[in-house]
Amino acid sequence: MIIVDLNQIILSNLLADGSVSKGHKIDENMVRHMILNTIRSFKVKFGQEYGELIIATDNSNYWRKQYFPYYKANRKKSQEQSKVDWSHVYEVLNKIRQEIKDYLPYRVIDIESAEADDSIGTLCHHFGTDLNMGEQILIISGDKDFIQLQVYANVKQWDPIRKRWLSHNDPKRFLMEHIIKGDAGDGVPNILSPDNCFMVGERQKAITAKRMEKYLALFPSQMEAPANRNYFRNETLIDLAKVPEEIKQKVMASYNEQEGKDKSKMLNYFIEYKLRNLTECIGEF
Repeated sequence: MIIVDLNQIILSNLLADGSVSKGHKIDENMVRHMILNTIRSFKVKFGQEYGELIIATDNSNYWRKQYFPYYKANRKKSQEQSKVDWSHVYEVLNKIRQEIKDYLPYRVIDIESAEADDSIGTLCHHFGTDLNMGEQILIISGDKDFIQLQVYANVKQWDPIRKRWLSHNDPKRFLMEHIIKGDAGDGVPNILSPDNCFMVGERQKAITAKRMEKYLALFPSQMEAPANRNYFRNETLIDLAKVPEEIKQKVMASYNEQEGKDKSKMLNYFIEYKLRNLTECIGEF
């Protein structure tokens, strides 16, 4: 099983294009070709060893934002201030995502109020094994958050942007450290800092090496306030085992409902959008 973190990969590629960062409109045809060719390349590179390719995407109105109002708040603010026309970017990406759902042979996991992380985490927790048995699972993403899923022996991760394998010798410790340190990129403070510290520009209380070892040795209930409360806040937001049960059920239902998709619609789709180069290698999809 190959699980592609579609939005993370495509946005990384687009932002690497200087013209997009300068505010130029993206070319829908160019983006379509780039996305489809990227998917094809993953299938060619990893398909023989890992099998079926599955696409995980971000939806909207994230449940984490409902749980924690400051989640990714600074990211939204920075997008509003940037020269990138994000509304146009997402409009194009959403259109192409729907085309992939409709015409390509891949299961596309796109769940209301969920992120790709939720789908990837749910599938790995469902199909992961403690021994290196059963189906091999490959996550294609540059997001280090997925290292926590390597607690399963049959889960690996490939970063396609930097072209490297991501691994860790102790994924359980990695997850605990991540929870304690928080995730500044997502607006999640460390366990010693208040919910709104990033929004009000307050400096976080540092998690020194000594403090890290102290908290790693404690159960959350043994931590002093507010660290104990904030640990559970961060665990809910970061630990992919804590995805709400309703989201997990929808992910698995979507996965099961899309079993058996075929390639019968691909040729007409490629012809309609004049994807001549991809038509020549349609068998590689």
